[in-house]
Amino acid sequence: MDAILQEIQVSFRYPVHFTTGLFAPANTLLRDLVARAGASGPSRMLVVLDSGVERAHPHLVSAISAYFDAHQPSLELTGPVLVIPGGEQAKNDPAHLQRVLQAIHGAALCRHSYLVAVGGGAVLDVAGFAAATAHRGVRLIRVPTTVLAQDDSAVGVKNGINAFGQKNYVGTFAPPFAVVNDFAFLTTLADRDWRGGLTEAVKAALIRDAPFFDFLEAQAPALVSRDSIAMEQVIRRSAALHLQHIATCGDPFELGSSRPLDFGHWAAHKLEQLTDHRMRHGEAVGIGIALDSTYSYLAGYLPEAQWRRIIGLIGALGLPLYAPALGENPERPGEPRPVLRGLAEFQEHLGGRLTIMMLEDIGRPFDVHEIETDRMLQSIETLKALEAARGVTTAQKAS
Repeated sequence: MDAILQEIQVSFRYPVHFTTGLFAPANTLLRDLVARAGASGPSRMLVVLDSGVERAHPHLVSAISAYFDAHQPSLELTGPVLVIPGGEQAKNDPAHLQRVLQAIHGAALCRHSYLVAVGGGAVLDVAGFAAATAHRGVRLIRVPTTVLAQDDSAVGVKNGINAFGQKNYVGTFAPPFAVVNDFAFLTTLADRDWRGGLTEAVKAALIRDAPFFDFLEAQAPALVSRDSIAMEQVIRRSAALHLQHIATCGDPFELGSSRPLDFGHWAAHKLEQLTDHRMRHGEAVGIGIALDSTYSYLAGYLPEAQWRRIIGLIGALGLPLYAPALGENPERPGEPRPVLRGLAEFQEHLGGRLTIMMLEDIGRPFDVHEIETDRMLQSIETLKALEAARGVTTAQKAS
């Protein structure tokens, strides 16, 4: 046998910036970002915008145009701002991906041009997938507009769309050119989305940073009451933890079977599917974290006091612990619950041996390779009882 063994080492570097009012003409961050790339002429950009963000900020499209006008000849807006739907519908319908690709083609963007994606995580995923595949890579600048995207999904290296009934079945690993977190976009979020995005910060704290978990506990009342300073601190720390993990844990493109940043996500992704995405990703992640933390406790891995802290924090942030989709199979009573199919789908998605992260303490995770069905069902019933008790307590307080 004869073989040539080739090894390629590639280094990636990209900044994550924090600002307010990115498209105000006096804010030169976007202009300065691309100027550092050393283009000989104007930096050509196509802007893709989340329709929900457009509705919440009705003057944004004109502000974007005015920004480019103010920064000529450094920047060139290659055409009208492309508005696509936000939320999972953007990832479920391939037509939206095709619209972005068509816009890239119509604008004659090249590998040294930029796609600026402004929106929630779903729109960033669609636009990012288009940017990663057009010409095998157009430069992507992400401008996340939700807590969930700013503290987690936008700072990573993944892009994807849904297919065959599974979340993120089709996608790429492609680091962005840059990420810009503009805190001004968070002011118009509904309370549900403000709170839901915090679950990814809770996840990061549980697997990497126990003092950060302490901070989240202490700041929970301020976060629920929409204290912007507390939220900015949470987003910065959560983003840093995600970036640190991606950069230093040896598997940024998920070649192995372990995925620590997906703690709680096997159930979360299935819950989103089972509810036809009526349940937000952040809410589903909160339930998934509660479920795997409860399993860790019932299996004897996690001390009860620490388990109660985790459950208490999720509740203090105003997030659910249980959803009816966790319950019995409505079509075939007595048969395995549909949510448990998420384990097999999670294993297929990552490949290799089933690997699920559990906790032995806050900030101290470990992997297991088998899940006991009876214990997981017991965990589900435990969360159901806790959620019911919380509902009764809430009603008593209200009366």
